[in-house]
Amino acid sequence: MKDYYETLGVSRDASQEELKKAFRQLALKHHPDRNAGDKASEEKFKEINEAYSCLSDSEKRAHYDRFGTADGFGSGQGPFASGAGFGDIFEDIFGDLFGAGFGGQRRQRPTKGNDLRYDLALTLEEAVFGTEKVITFPKLQKCNVCSGSGSEPGRQAEMCSVCRGSGQIRYQQGFFSVSKTCGKCSGSGKFITHPCKQCRGNGSIREQKTVHLKIPAGVDSGSRLKVTGEGEPGYYNGPPGDLYVILTVEEHPFFKREGTELYCEFPISFTAATLGAEVEVPTLDGSAKLKIPAGTPSGKIFTLRGKGVPRVGSSHRGNQLVKVYIDVPKKLTQRQKELLEEFASVSADETGKSFKDRLKDLFSGVEN
Repeated sequence: MKDYYETLGVSRDASQEELKKAFRQLALKHHPDRNAGDKASEEKFKEINEAYSCLSDSEKRAHYDRFGTADGFGSGQGPFASGAGFGDIFEDIFGDLFGAGFGGQRRQRPTKGNDLRYDLALTLEEAVFGTEKVITFPKLQKCNVCSGSGSEPGRQAEMCSVCRGSGQIRYQQGFFSVSKTCGKCSGSGKFITHPCKQCRGNGSIREQKTVHLKIPAGVDSGSRLKVTGEGEPGYYNGPPGDLYVILTVEEHPFFKREGTELYCEFPISFTAATLGAEVEVPTLDGSAKLKIPAGTPSGKIFTLRGKGVPRVGSSHRGNQLVKVYIDVPKKLTQRQKELLEEFASVSADETGKSFKDRLKDLFSGVEN
């Protein structure tokens, strides 16, 4: 009875990645290309294929671990007798070494085109309320002269005479056949004899593309908009890629944003802080009235509800937080000085001592 684990040189609890790594190393070592005419290597190659086709399948492996055989799962005679197909296994592991793979036409499969990125800067107002933008960027587009065929109008690409349209060159290698990408047509299966003068046979040209964007309200730096189908053209009639617009919100000279809330600092006069007042505070919607109570200290935070930022997809807006500070005048008129001095003189406590005298008493007590 064959020990598949021993054949691959792995333990019985080996992971799928370990199995794959062991198979790759052994297959490269005993590959018929490297051992032409060596019957022993050919037989060894068959054995490791059989072992891997069994152990790489979870159901087959469980059956093998329990009964010591893979009979009943179609693997007793190696991968060529199973429904899985050796080509799929070998292409998955060695596709990077042998180009397009074994037995398939991977290069001709429809493939999605490349995605594109565009960085777009917004003002805070545009981010909060939403806006519409028109952007222009270079991208590959289907040639409008040849409609993407790569041939001159009225001309058709001819079938490649080497691969006969398959895009692959198949030849016998040892006991199995190997397919490689056709070097003449680069896997397309066609050969352009009269290339289009506009795109030089590529089927696409790089042009400026204009796209209209609708920016939803509430976006922030790092938000990403996806414009489906505005990427580069697909390959072999595959779908085009997508355009991803990455947003950055510029700093505002007055407001700071944190999530759905806006913060700002607003100056008030000494008299407004002391006596109370009603002031007008800037918001993104225009000015708003804010009532300052008498005796408001510097650093007090007030809330203007609904003046912040909405969440994307919602009409509900956060708040605007206003931090007030007392604006101390740097220059005073003579009359202002007299009034402040008068205020200071009458600002003594019930004992008749001024604030300056109370400070002296405080520090003299500390020294004693």
